[in-house]
Formats: sequence, structure tokens, C-alpha cells
Amino acid sequence: MLNLNGIKMLKLVSITLLIMLISACSMHSKQAQTVFDKELTSFKYPFDVNVFNLQSQNQTLKMRYMDIGGDKTEKVAVLLHGKNFSGYYWERIAKDLVKRGYRVVIPDQIGFGKSSKPSYYQYSFSQLALNTQLLLENLGIDKYTVVGHSMGGMLAVNMAYLYSKSVDNLVLINPIGLEPYLDYVEYKDPEFFYSRELNKTISKVRGYQKKNYYAGKWSPEYERLLVPIKGWLNSNDWNIVAWNNALTYGPIFSEDIGPLLAKVITPTHLIIGTRDRTGPGRGWMKNGVDYKLGQYQTLSVKAQEKIKNSTLYALPGLGHMPQFEDYARFSSAFFSILN
Repeated sequence: MLNLNGIKMLKLVSITLLIMLISACSMHSKQAQTVFDKELTSFKYPFDVNVFNLQSQNQTLKMRYMDIGGDKTEKVAVLLHGKNFSGYYWERIAKDLVKRGYRVVIPDQIGFGKSSKPSYYQYSFSQLALNTQLLLENLGIDKYTVVGHSMGGMLAVNMAYLYSKSVDNLVLINPIGLEPYLDYVEYKDPEFFYSRELNKTISKVRGYQKKNYYAGKWSPEYERLLVPIKGWLNSNDWNIVAWNNALTYGPIFSEDIGPLLAKVITPTHLIIGTRDRTGPGRGWMKNGVDYKLGQYQTLSVKAQEKIKNSTLYALPGLGHMPQFEDYARFSSAFFSILN
């Protein structure tokens, strides 16, 4: 039988082993965490990534982009990402475009994805449109179809307006900005959005997307789209990424694209998942306002009426990400346009 000293020694050994086990598990957990720097250096994109050195607002910035399909191809499609993503999520569409004889250029806008995250930058859709046009001119591209999803749709409208001689076709996939947000919601300082970004967790991001994008459903494909944000949240660079995320809310609320829609002369195609209810600012509506944001089933019809040469492709039952929810239905509309 163990005496008192033996029991104490056994307890001490047990506690020591337990501490070592916890420490080892903690180290393993940290090593297993995905960590990405502010430019997603170690996150692999589906195609080779190139760099366009951009002189803008008294600084040299790196605008990264993918360019596939060959520079001898006459047909060019430029794919513009949304607010919560970057160029990597166009992979399937890009591959199918190349099969149909397109050259495809997929930029990460400044402040997003693998592109520079400046400490200061006056974000506007006119500026982002100019950046993209300069990239295309540098590549020797003077005619192209521009495709924009979500926030990329607001940017695409600006490109069609500012560079109408270059844009052959405009394709908008569930674009935000189809209603004048500041008519209904309070204006917020970038610090408001910065604080919200700093409080993000991957479970909150997943919960938001599950509820708002996919009607409460989830799949491994949707989870794969969260990999960059997971790595950023675990990184020491999250502060600067979060700050740029905050700054890029500015043009979404301040720049109403409604008046531009009537000025667009480019043939325009709206592909709309009509279940979409995306409504930026819904959480800080003005007092006394009972307007319902994000009613895409009616917003899309009104937008189509404003744009002179336009066609609406309504996809009932699909939401903000129709290209992921039901690729077969989405691609049927999308490629009927580009064919």
C-alpha cells in the first residue's frame, strides 16, 4: 500500500502529466490553425496570380489578378468580386468561360484578397473602376464583357458608365446598390464598421452567410469559401485587413448607382436570385422608417426598367449566391447571354 508521501508524489506526477498533455494539445491546435498574412501569400488561388504595380493616391500599390485563356483570344470577360470575397471564388465560371473561347481576367480590387491593404485610401467605385481599366489597358485589352456580383455589380455599373466604349456587355449577378441606402439608413463613420470587423468570429461569419445567402442551408462548398477569412482572423494582420474592410463600406452607402442605371448604354443582363434579401444597413435604419430593404424580386424589375437595353433573368428560389446555390440554373442563364 502507498503511504501518504507516495500518494502525494503520485498526484504530483499525474498533475504534471496532465499539464504537459494540455500544453501539447494547445501547441498542436495552434500549429493546425490556418493563418494568412494580409495579402494571402500562402493561400493558393485556382490560377496563376500576377501583379500590376499601380501608382495611386501618392503610393505604389500591388493589384493582383488572374489572367487565363491566352492573350490571343478576342473575347474577354472581366469578373468583379463581391464585398465578402475576392477573385478565387470565380474558379468554376472562369473555367467554363475558357472552354467557350474566352480570355478571363479576374482582379482582386485594392483592399481585397491578395491585393495591397493600404493604411489610407479614399475608396470610391470611380477609383476602383479606374484601377481596373488601367490594369486592362496594361494588358492590351480594349474591349471586354464585365461581370459583377454583389458589390462587384456596383463597380461594374460604374465601369459601363465611365468606359462605355470599352464595355461590350454588362452582366450583373445579384448586385447590391439597387436602392438608395442612405434614404433609409443612418450614415456611419468607418470606425463603426472597424469595430464590427474586429468583433468578427468565423462562427458569426458562417452564421450570417448561412442565414442571408443560403436560406439556412450549408454545404462543404460554402465552407471552402470561408478559408481566407479563417486565416485572416488567426493572423496578426487582421487589424489592417479589418480597417480596409471598414473603409470599403463607404462607397456602398455613399454612392447611389440608381441615377447611373438610366445612363448605361451598354447591353445589360441582370441575373437575379429573387429570394435574395441582402440589405446593407438593415441594423441601423433611420427612426420612423419602415421600408423593407433587399426585396430583390421587385428591385430587379425596377432596375431593368431603368436600363434602356437590358434583360432580366429571374431565378426564383435562389438567393444572393445563385452561382453557388444552383450552378446548373445559373449557368443556363449566364452562358445563354455570352453565347
